Amino acid sequence: MSGVSIAGIQLAKDAGAAAVYATAGSPAKCEFVVREIGATAAFNYKTQDWVTGIKEATNGKGVDIIIDFIGGGGYFQKNLDVAARDAHIVQLGLLGGSKVDGADIEQLLYKRIRIQGSTLRSREIEYQGKLRDRLEEYIPHFETGDLKVVIDTVLPWEEIQKAHGLLEANSTSGKIVCTIS
Repeated sequence: MSGVSIAGIQLAKDAGAAAVYATAGSPAKCEFVVREIGATAAFNYKTQDWVTGIKEATNGKGVDIIIDFIGGGGYFQKNLDVAARDAHIVQLGLLGGSKVDGADIEQLLYKRIRIQGSTLRSREIEYQGKLRDRLEEYIPHFETGDLKVVIDTVLPWEEIQKAHGLLEANSTSGKIVCTIS
């Protein structure tokens, strides 16, 4: 579970979202995101039919906002399938590839789905600074414990290759911190 996903779930709940659903690649990560982070439910995208799970959880309505880091590999179609009428899909990554072969985009029309892509890397420095400054508004929420920073692993700088290995294996739930002494 990425740090951005963990933050997004917490911020959505803090902003008053009635329900927040997540997908993760292992039972442990699904349990973690519900128990520790506060997601309403989480679905293992490797072993579960998460489209059906989300449709059942929302009584067939679907979800209003989808934040996706996967993109290809069938995820795009599944996002369309779980999107509610007038939903927003925000594409922030392409971990599953950039191709969406075989996608049926008819739902874009009759559900009036809006899709937006973004990456912080292409944003101007001024925008990045304003975003960072806006995040300072949440400091009191961290102080009260309503929001939390999740650190998965702390390693000395000399073990940076191990840190990369953990990331490549997608075995973390939270941030990896490398210390320099």
